[in-house]
Amino acid sequence: MANFKIMGNDIQHLYVELGPGEKIYAEGGHLIWKSSSVNIKATTGGGGLLAGLKRAITGASFFVLELEGGPGAVDIAGFAPGKIVEINLNGNGILVEHKAFLAMEPTVNYDVKLVGLGFGWLGGEGLLMARLHGYGRVFLHAIGDALMLELGPGESLDVEAGHVLAFDEDMRVGVRRVGGLRTMLFGEEGLWLAHVEGPGRVWLRTLSRQQMIMGLMPELANVVRSS
Repeated sequence: MANFKIMGNDIQHLYVELGPGEKIYAEGGHLIWKSSSVNIKATTGGGGLLAGLKRAITGASFFVLELEGGPGAVDIAGFAPGKIVEINLNGNGILVEHKAFLAMEPTVNYDVKLVGLGFGWLGGEGLLMARLHGYGRVFLHAIGDALMLELGPGESLDVEAGHVLAFDEDMRVGVRRVGGLRTMLFGEEGLWLAHVEGPGRVWLRTLSRQQMIMGLMPELANVVRSS
């Protein structure tokens, strides 16, 4: 069985030791380095053409990287500073913001699922989310820090949708109106929040992609002016 180590502090990366014949699938573009003895190829992840098409319609890449030990090691990281979240699936499934997917064991299946119109629009990611199900470990990348909240029956939370990383697929999600006219006119977070109902687990990231971009804009503007 592959040995996974989450390393680093504020900018984490995933170090994986692979024995002979052991393999993992990883999102393309996330590989930092690998042992020369590790074989690498682009694949649809074991599901054929249909699996690749399903990945593509979520906005992810058509192919994933198949990394197979000879033996050897590989090192993988996300595209921005943040934390890596390990989720162990035991026959269950989770819905994931597709750009958060980092790596998985070959016993996990990558699928897609349609989410509610309002929820998908709020998240800025479209209507389809990645559905990861089966048995094995999944690794996601969260911009900023990562939180895991477990909701019991009847419990719910409202969250700015850009902060939603993943949730158990059996949970109910939708949108909820917040405040009145004043909130609509002056609220920076907008009028609607994602509403998630238990029981189940929900994983959040403390920094949304929009916040990261907005935070960088002043610095980018200064670079342009000084060039």
